[in-house]
Amino acid sequence: MNIVFMGTPEFAVPSLKKIVEKYNVCAVYTQPDRPKGRGNKVTMSFVKEEALKHDIPVYQPVKIKNDRECIDVLRKINPDFIIVVAFGQILPKEILDIPKMGCINLHASLLPKYRGAAPINWAIINGETKTGNTTMLMDVGLDTGDMLLRSEIEITDTMTAGELHDILMIDGSNLLVETIEKLRNGEVTPQKQNDEDSCYASMLSKDTARINWALSSIEINNLIRGLNPWPIAYTQYENNLMKIYQSEIIDYKTPNKPGTILKVGKSGIEVSTGNGILLVKSIQFPGGKPLRVEEYVKGHEIKEGVILV
Repeated sequence: MNIVFMGTPEFAVPSLKKIVEKYNVCAVYTQPDRPKGRGNKVTMSFVKEEALKHDIPVYQPVKIKNDRECIDVLRKINPDFIIVVAFGQILPKEILDIPKMGCINLHASLLPKYRGAAPINWAIINGETKTGNTTMLMDVGLDTGDMLLRSEIEITDTMTAGELHDILMIDGSNLLVETIEKLRNGEVTPQKQNDEDSCYASMLSKDTARINWALSSIEINNLIRGLNPWPIAYTQYENNLMKIYQSEIIDYKTPNKPGTILKVGKSGIEVSTGNGILLVKSIQFPGGKPLRVEEYVKGHEIKEGVILV
């Protein structure tokens, strides 16, 4: 079988590796090289790095729907499948109609829930206890195509978005190969999504990451887990930005104003919330590195009574 793979971030790499092992990958489409990091060094995508290891031709359209050369290449390849994993661009109907057996997309949620850009993060932020991967036949909508296979993953109370990402990344690569095999052998029936059950996982922003201490300790703890390792939840401590990497819920309540630092000790910083206490365990200030509170307070003071905003 001839396959074209479209993907960009680290999440897509195990899927590309699995498909290269089993099938003939004729081309890889990924996002253009872009400046990255403090030095703005132009960097290729994770998927491009992997493709070059296997000497697979790589195409990097700025907007694939407007790139006639890239579309013509697809027509010449005449692939059996186009496989899409976090490519980062919406494919027009013209491209969706090219492969003989369809375009398969791997999405990191239990569709129709959490369509969109950040399903892993929002599943944790919203306090879900399970999520998973879904493969689907793509249509012109955003994650609205007919579902093929799904796999479920438990979200534990302490799991971060980074940890869940790594689990789903491997699980998804296996599900994708299983989907290709079952679809080509007629062993799976596409199932329509129920739009009434859908919700949207919007892109993360700096506003998403700012902690509202009027929320409950459970909600804030979920936010901190869901934004680790990026973009990291933050608050203001005496006009300094304080990022919070790890926290824990404490059951007892307090009449203090939400955001008040109640106690600072080796175990962390106890902060009042709209409902309950949050124990902040790992923090970072500008110019410094992430540290456990136990380490940070050896050389710096965190004052009790200060209100975080």
